[in-house]
Amino acid sequence: MSGTPGLSRRLGTMDAVVIGLGSMMGAGVFAAFTPAAQAAGSGLLIGLAVAAGVAYCNATSSAQLAATYPTSGGTYMYGRKLLGPWPGFLAGWGFVIGKTASSAAMAMTFAAYAAPPGWERPVAMAAVALLVAVNYRGITRTAALARIIVVTVLLALAIAVAAVWTGLGEGGAGLLSSEGLAGSGLLAHGWYGILQSAGLLFFAFAGYARIATLGEEVRDPRRTIPRAILISLAIAAAIYACLGITLLVALGPDGVAGTSAPLAAAVAAGSWGWAAPVVQVGAALASLGALLALIAGVGRTTMAMAREDDLPRWLSAVHPKFQVPHRAELALGVAVVVIIAVADLRGAIAFSSFGVLLYYLVANLAAFTQTGTDRRYPRFLQLLGAGACVLLVATLPVQAVMAGLAMFAVGALYRVIRQRTLHQHRTARG
Repeated sequence: MSGTPGLSRRLGTMDAVVIGLGSMMGAGVFAAFTPAAQAAGSGLLIGLAVAAGVAYCNATSSAQLAATYPTSGGTYMYGRKLLGPWPGFLAGWGFVIGKTASSAAMAMTFAAYAAPPGWERPVAMAAVALLVAVNYRGITRTAALARIIVVTVLLALAIAVAAVWTGLGEGGAGLLSSEGLAGSGLLAHGWYGILQSAGLLFFAFAGYARIATLGEEVRDPRRTIPRAILISLAIAAAIYACLGITLLVALGPDGVAGTSAPLAAAVAAGSWGWAAPVVQVGAALASLGALLALIAGVGRTTMAMAREDDLPRWLSAVHPKFQVPHRAELALGVAVVVIIAVADLRGAIAFSSFGVLLYYLVANLAAFTQTGTDRRYPRFLQLLGAGACVLLVATLPVQAVMAGLAMFAVGALYRVIRQRTLHQHRTARG
């Protein structure tokens, strides 16, 4: 394997920050507040703070691990090196399977905003093909497109927020017209509702780990990856806090809970009617940004798993010219297109949430074992992050937990069969 081409370190700090933001500024930023408000009302602001705190604990673990092991695969590789093959496999399996389904959901979300009625599935498939082609041409092309998308989405969000606040005037429909933010019943839905909203909002933050999965393509990774993870998380948290307050002020908790597109509803209620299409364009581009980052991250985790024989070895190939895991990305593109063609994606991808939490649980446990110069953050942050992951799993709907357990059971059976087959082949050769 010594002559096999490898990945190239081409990304700087800003590139990594943009890819992280592109992952977090996905379509969820336009829709995640609705289920959070349904669970916690205005208490979603507390849920958002809890989610940001959990994300920070997990981010410090990912940053500490990525600085020590700057390789593709993220938590899959960290788990293998520090906890053993099985924890690593479960983290990688949860990420690849869950995020493949999320990729299909992002493509369909883009099509819901951008496609004419009846053309949603073909447009979603075309978006997947286009972004796989961009990723295929090299990581710098991915970063360049991500930069354009992130800047455009942030401009759309800024216009939307300005439109809402300008349109409020004296007739704000939300918290300003009732009891004010401080007395708006933040605890009215109880702590269970708040924790459930935290679980929902946490997944809007989860994209920062995409930076760690690109560990072999970042320059000066011991310095760049930790900085990029924490910078992108801080920016996303500030944006989400601004949006959460804006939506509650404009619509009130019942108004946010009662619409699937709260930001668009808040803008439509104001005097800047021309801004409504801006929100629609922003949501469509945000979906593309999240899909772009998902393809890059899942492709590299798939490659890492194939290198270790946890997935078919042919998926580990790196293109000799473009220096990307081209077979893994093409296989992912085919899988996502098939899911779009046959699946009903109107419901939530429940097991994706389960998989993400297990992924970060493994990251926290792996970081907890690090010692000496590898340790950058106190151990209590890893304990807090691991405990929070378990707590948030407990707040998921029973159907989500059952779907997640079924997904991991299938993965475990696959690995047992594959390892046994590989062992038999090696024994026969020996």
